[in-house]
Amino acid sequence: MPSENITTRRQFMTASDSTRIAYYVDDFTDPWKEPQTLFMTHPAMSSARRLYAFVPHLARHYRVVRMDMRGHGSSPVPSPDLPLTRERLMQDLLELQNHLGVERAHFLGAAGGGYLAQWLAIAHPERVLSILLFASKPGLKHSQAASWIPQIEAKGLRPFLLETIGDRFPPGYADKEHIAWFVDEIARNDIEFIKRFILKMTGLYWMDEVGAIRCPTLIVAPGDESIGDGGAYPEMHQRIPTSELLVYDGGRHNIGDYLADRCAADALAFLRRHFP
Repeated sequence: MPSENITTRRQFMTASDSTRIAYYVDDFTDPWKEPQTLFMTHPAMSSARRLYAFVPHLARHYRVVRMDMRGHGSSPVPSPDLPLTRERLMQDLLELQNHLGVERAHFLGAAGGGYLAQWLAIAHPERVLSILLFASKPGLKHSQAASWIPQIEAKGLRPFLLETIGDRFPPGYADKEHIAWFVDEIARNDIEFIKRFILKMTGLYWMDEVGAIRCPTLIVAPGDESIGDGGAYPEMHQRIPTSELLVYDGGRHNIGDYLADRCAADALAFLRRHFP
C-alpha cells in the first residue's frame, strides 16, 4: 500500500548478534505512491548525518534510509569479542533491508560506505536494483590509511584531521565552518573503535570480485584522488560491465561532503536514466 509517512526520524534495529543499529528514514514522496527504497551508507569515521545534503534531492523521489554503521554515529560500539568482518557489516545492511520489508533496493555509498553496497551487489544480487559509489574503491589496502593510526595516537584525532584536511577537501576550500563541523562529526565517534575499523578496512581488497556486479552501477571518482590509488576507478569501470564512470576534475577524496549537491544531482540523473 502507499507510504503513509512523510517524515525524517531516527529508529533502531537489533541485529542478529544483538548489536543495535541506528537508521533514519527520509520520505518526502507523494503519499499516494509506493516509492522505491534507496539505502545510503556513510564513510568510515562518520555517521548518517554526513549525508544530510543528499536528502533534499533524493527523498522527494525515493524512500531514503540512512544507516549508521555499527560503532558509528548513534549505533553503539559493539562488544570487542564480536567479529568485525566484511560479512558482518554487509549482514547489518541486509538485515535492515529485511527489517523494513524491502525486497530489492538501490544502494548509495560514499567512500567506505560504498564497500557495503559493493559487497551486497556481489553476494546478494537478487536484493539490489543499483549501486551508486562516490569516491568508493574496492577496499583500503592500497592506501596510506594504516599510517593514520600512529599519527592519531601521537597527535590526537582532531589535530591529525586538520593537518591532513587537504587530502579530503580541495586547496583553498573557503568554508571553514563546514570543515569544523566535518571534524566535529568524526570526533563524535569512539576513537578506539575507529582505529579498529580503519585497520580492518586496510586489510581488505576485492578488485578481482567486482566483475560479478551486474546491476546498473554509477562510479563517481575524484579526479585528484588523494587517499589510495585513483587508478582503481577506471579499473572498476572496466571490470563492471554495467557501470558508468564520472570523474570530477580536480576533486579531492571527500566529494560527498563538499560537492554533495552535485553528487546527489548526478545520482538522481543516473537513477532516472535506468529506472524511468
